[in-house]
Amino acid sequence: MASPTATNPAHAHFESFLQAQLCQDVLSSFQGLCEALGLEPGGGLPQYHKIKAQLNYWSAKSLWAKLDKRAGQPVYQQGRACAHTKCLVVGAGPCGLRAAVELALLGARVVLVEKRTKFSRHNVLHLWPFTIHDLRALGAKKFYGRFCTGTLDHISIRQLQLLLLKVALLLGVEIHWGVTFTGLQPPPKKGSGWRAQLQPSSPAQLANYEFDVLISAAGGKFVPEGFTVREMRGKLAIGITVNFVNGRTVEETQVPEISGVARIYNQSFFQSLLKATGIDLENIVYYKDDTHYFVMTAKKQCLLRLGVLRQDWPETDRLLGSANVVPEALQRFVRAAADFATHGKLGKLEFARDAHGRPDISAFDFTSMMRAESSARVQEKHGARLLLGLVGDCLVEPFWPLGTGVARGFLAAFDAAWMVKRWAEGAGPLEVLAERESLYQLLSQTSPENMHRNVAQYGLDPATRYPTLNLRAVTPNQVRDLYDVVAKEPVRRNSDKIDGGKPATGAAGTQEELLRWCQEQTAGYPGVRVTDLSSSWADGRALCALVHRLRPGLLEPSELQGLGALEATAWALKMAEHELGITPVLSAKAVVAGRDPLGLIAYLSHFHSIFKNVPPNPGVLEGPTSQGFPATSSAVLFLGKLQRTLQRTRAQVENGEDTGGKKPRLEVEANSPSVEEPPAPDSGVPPTPPSQNQEAGAGELCALCGEHLYILERLCAEGRFFHRNCFRCHTCEAMLWQGGYGQHPEDGHFYCLQHLPQTGHKEDGTDLGPESQEGTSPVPDPSQPTRRLIRLSSPERQRLSSLNLTPDPELEPPPKPPRSCAALARQALEGSFVGWGVPGQSPQVVVAMEEEEEQSPSSSDEEKEAEETVALDSDTEQALLTLAKNSGTMSKYPTWRRTLMRRAREEEMKRFCKAQAVQRRLNEIETALGELEAEGTKVELALRSHSARPTPHAPDASDPRPHSSFPPALLAQQKSPWLEQWLQLVQKKNSLLAEEAELMLTVKELNLQEQQLQLDQELRGYMNQEGTLKTPADRQAEDQLLKKLVDVVNQRDELIRFQEERRLSELPSKPGAQG
Repeated sequence: MASPTATNPAHAHFESFLQAQLCQDVLSSFQGLCEALGLEPGGGLPQYHKIKAQLNYWSAKSLWAKLDKRAGQPVYQQGRACAHTKCLVVGAGPCGLRAAVELALLGARVVLVEKRTKFSRHNVLHLWPFTIHDLRALGAKKFYGRFCTGTLDHISIRQLQLLLLKVALLLGVEIHWGVTFTGLQPPPKKGSGWRAQLQPSSPAQLANYEFDVLISAAGGKFVPEGFTVREMRGKLAIGITVNFVNGRTVEETQVPEISGVARIYNQSFFQSLLKATGIDLENIVYYKDDTHYFVMTAKKQCLLRLGVLRQDWPETDRLLGSANVVPEALQRFVRAAADFATHGKLGKLEFARDAHGRPDISAFDFTSMMRAESSARVQEKHGARLLLGLVGDCLVEPFWPLGTGVARGFLAAFDAAWMVKRWAEGAGPLEVLAERESLYQLLSQTSPENMHRNVAQYGLDPATRYPTLNLRAVTPNQVRDLYDVVAKEPVRRNSDKIDGGKPATGAAGTQEELLRWCQEQTAGYPGVRVTDLSSSWADGRALCALVHRLRPGLLEPSELQGLGALEATAWALKMAEHELGITPVLSAKAVVAGRDPLGLIAYLSHFHSIFKNVPPNPGVLEGPTSQGFPATSSAVLFLGKLQRTLQRTRAQVENGEDTGGKKPRLEVEANSPSVEEPPAPDSGVPPTPPSQNQEAGAGELCALCGEHLYILERLCAEGRFFHRNCFRCHTCEAMLWQGGYGQHPEDGHFYCLQHLPQTGHKEDGTDLGPESQEGTSPVPDPSQPTRRLIRLSSPERQRLSSLNLTPDPELEPPPKPPRSCAALARQALEGSFVGWGVPGQSPQVVVAMEEEEEQSPSSSDEEKEAEETVALDSDTEQALLTLAKNSGTMSKYPTWRRTLMRRAREEEMKRFCKAQAVQRRLNEIETALGELEAEGTKVELALRSHSARPTPHAPDASDPRPHSSFPPALLAQQKSPWLEQWLQLVQKKNSLLAEEAELMLTVKELNLQEQQLQLDQELRGYMNQEGTLKTPADRQAEDQLLKKLVDVVNQRDELIRFQEERRLSELPSKPGAQG
């Protein structure tokens, strides 16, 4: 029997069209198909129906079934929803093509222009589950047989463009190549329409094309006139992408991919990379597709040191310009990084070639990310309205480490097509714009976790995708500025405003407001009368009263009678830091001397921003004992307590003290200091910030560099003041954060936890908490003969490693050892939310599910695809994960194994993306703080220039004159805008610091998760060994791992307990909880 391709030439063209892997081959085979069928390309949906009618053999029918199923959704109204709408799409990237496909399904006439003539980008995009399902529904498997097979969840940009191009051509999209869109041509007179300005000169049919809708997907460097763009800038970030040839050998297929490793939670990997190769990275990702694709973020100093960059230039364009990059050194750099990350298993790495025949490797800057202020506009002239929409990079430039890939680009394409549908339905321009902006507000918040779980229901209607949809979040009145009636040429507006965080709500915007609040809070305390923001605080009583008002029980007001001014102020500063999370910005001596009212204003404004909602209670010395910690300071407070607890425990370990195996708890001195003497720190506790031995100028000079410190520059740690830029790790010079550093008692230097030397101990390489740093040898201390090490049997350890899993009934557990590591570990793990304890789920459940699947075999492609993304409830998934950890179990159930492997990759990617989002925001905050400090310095100098001895220039640290003096009497006369501006800067800095602390809690959580995963893996390796085969060294290492695991779990337990307490404390503040 003759094949269809032999009897019908159109079938041969169609098969070539399906299999074509080059852009030109796709276009030529589709042109040949249309000629064989007597059709003209670009005929819209009628063209699709004609092709389908003439190609009805089995290979084509499977594709038509998928496209018909999509086109048959009610939202498209059988292709009549936008039948009278003409659209121009600029750009044939994935987002532009996806938008064109949706518009074609709606029945619009769609013309697409693209300045390139071929697809050559090998870089790989991560795909969210809904994008995989969406592309499968468009026939991706027919065009690209390896699309997301097995556990793959990514695709190269080139392959994605090819398959979307084929779909667009079949649906009748008219595509013009090598044509650049340069701008809009308004209608010259009434009755005419909008046209495009194109280069080079296009055919008359295209040049005269009048359209109602323009969708721009031309990339971040081209945004149509009228749109405002906002820049979000962080620290210098240098990304490097490289593609190696994939020979698809057996050895290459066995090399595992790397969904993402980030320094922020896996420092040991990058330390090993640095020691082995000299390469210093922030993160690295490896995907295997048409090529071996690596993307990484490199540090500038490393690139300079290894000769990749010739010179250090402040301008990034010049720094990463071709003249400053050494190609050979860059190639050696990426080869070494790829070899290390894959353990050299990829063999000899050969570079893939780009469109110009050069090695496909590039270094790029993603320091600044651009984001459009609005996603759509309407322009009108001579009665002709034009709807403009943005999708892709010109709407929001993606931050590649977040792993959003093309997902948000597709969502924006759907939202833009929905906007066009509403436009075609006759909705008013302002209503259409308001709905589009309401959807745009959701875009940056979307993730696979907060969208609808059932991806099969996703469609053009936003309600099928967003669970918390409010199309009236933006009102028509708020988008009036997006509706332009063109009277003259519009002027493009650009905004380079830095996204430095939102200013604190309720900030003390004026000096009078701050003073009034302080008076209300301290009213009723004996001997306290606040009349100003300087001399009224000199005796320390007002500050003590404020702290007592906010945290009663720390000190009885009557006890203040025995404290001097300096002692009372020292106590108040210490308690405010330890109990309220408010770090000082000036010393106790400076407060008592009253020489720095500006510093005092900055300090008191922090109180106001946090406790502004505490109601005044004059005359009553009882405060809000049940008042929960406000969210803005909770993270600061928790990190401070964590820092002091870790230091106290380290000091105990280094001094030979035994904690008795007790679970470390976050503690703060609750007892008030003696009234006979100033508060003195315990051993290992940071010294009290205001010391009586401090000189008069303390707090004005950085403790590390000795340079002058302006108020907004001051960072307080360990009782001393620093520049933020100076407070870095002595070894790696990384920025130090609360809860993430230590001070070495011998050399006095500060270190990150990765490089903190342990007195008398070998460096571990990873921070595993205080108990994990008790020494490299797990042998009991001979000085404590009464304590003996309890050995655990292998069955007991196996059950400990997989808690709540039903044990073998034949195995009798050994008697409970008194206060053994096993008991401590079990107690800690059972009482904490650790994420790796699994519920009791018998293997029979899984066997039953597999047998049920075998009884109803899948035959269609759709069912086979559904197998790979089968939905699991949490208990079943945990049971399967447990079985997967047992050797050989899951090999019997390949379907579940693929599902679990995919889920594991998704979890790994989620953790990586979360870490990168945090890192990016921390970089943005650091940049914003630097700019705030610079601006604050100028404003502070302007304010101080009004003092008796003005200082119009930056003060010299060696100058003995009291350059920071600011007469209190003059402060009350300051009504200039300078003081108001300075107060706003203080409040904005407080807000940024609070956000930074919240992010550091997330960093701590990610670190603990990673440590627990690694410890669990190592521990299982020892537990799976036969007890008789273990050497004494193995037993010692196993016991040491148990100790470390207990400590990590305890820290996670504290973090989760804190988060739960904060959640409960915030409940009464919600409107629904009142009355």
